[in-house]
Amino acid sequence: MSVAKKDYKRITTKTLVDMKSRGEKISMLTAYDFSMAQIVDGAGIDVILVGDSASNVMAGHETTLPITLDQMIYHAASVVRAIHRSLVVVDLPFGSYQSDPKEALRSAIRIMKESGGHAVKMEGGQEIKESIKRILNAGIPVMGHLGLTPQSIYKFGTYTVRAKEESEAKQLKEDALLLEKIGCFAIVLEKVPAKLAEEVAKSLTIPIIGIGAGGGVDGQVLVIHDMLGMNTEFSPRFLRRYMDLHTEMTQALQQYSKDIKSGDFPNKEEQY
Repeated sequence: MSVAKKDYKRITTKTLVDMKSRGEKISMLTAYDFSMAQIVDGAGIDVILVGDSASNVMAGHETTLPITLDQMIYHAASVVRAIHRSLVVVDLPFGSYQSDPKEALRSAIRIMKESGGHAVKMEGGQEIKESIKRILNAGIPVMGHLGLTPQSIYKFGTYTVRAKEESEAKQLKEDALLLEKIGCFAIVLEKVPAKLAEEVAKSLTIPIIGIGAGGGVDGQVLVIHDMLGMNTEFSPRFLRRYMDLHTEMTQALQQYSKDIKSGDFPNKEEQY
């Protein structure tokens, strides 16, 4: 049953929990720069994720691993300057929190102070519990991330669906309960069976945001370059393309070049 959207002037972590309790779905998209974030925020998207997927779509890396903390801060600061309503969540990049809770806290503090972001996101469960607790104790909101965790791609060796086996599904449910218990305000579930994701969402009071996790969760997130059709090489089952910007932009650029070479641009009305 759908619920009428409430007019929230500013989205906070508490807003998201309230939205779940009301049965209102949460919309979430990535953004990495000022101009795109301004459009996303103006469109009424609830949460903007400054994802380490910037490593792929902005820098052209094969994985999310190469992006640095300094680069994440740069992207996050650009996004924060654009927004008026959305909650801005910033990924802690690979290597900035896994090995040492003290380093994790330093990384999170840098993101909050230098970018102005509102929360951080971290991949993992039991294995990073102490890092999450250290960050939460400093008053920094944390969004969890379970299922397919791209920062661990070399461990998994594949981007296939996670938690299909009973033992892994059991561990995921335990990790989700742990993240809620220690104080995370929401969890992203990536590429897990829809039935499992729905079970997790119903068992927790905090919102579950899905990507490739079916419709039984509390919200959805996609990479904006994928859903706008700018990236044509990535076509997983869970991706719905809302535009074909790759084709439209290519045609516009070709026309621009043609108009210059023919002398049509600029015309008399486009000169001083």
